[in-house]
Amino acid sequence: MKYVYPAVFTQEESGYSVRFPDIDGCFTCGDDLNDSLSMANDALSLMLVHFEDEKREIPEPTPIKKIKTQKDEFTTLISSDTTIYRRTLKNMAVKKTLSIPQWLNEAAMAAGLNFSQVLQEALKAKLGLA
Repeated sequence: MKYVYPAVFTQEESGYSVRFPDIDGCFTCGDDLNDSLSMANDALSLMLVHFEDEKREIPEPTPIKKIKTQKDEFTTLISSDTTIYRRTLKNMAVKKTLSIPQWLNEAAMAAGLNFSQVLQEALKAKLGLA
């Protein structure tokens, strides 16, 4: 799913704080503008994934021109693709314990093989994902 929401950026002494008026509890900050934009995308995506998972109603975004700001603030649109964000979240490594014969372990170690990489390659090949 793709979404676009207005975000209000407030300049702080060090960086920016960011809030999403339409998403309760969705706040973040960054050290500079680029960091703040990245953090805003991450915060929005995480909240929207949570809403989808909980089957909560996702609020309609307020038109950007209707967002009121103070003198040290500006508003911009932040986009989120929760399908892509889910892939990023699901790509985090998980630890697996497995058993192989000692002779195979010794041969693989002597060859300098990376066990995680070999297992990933083998699983992808077996599942037709390679």
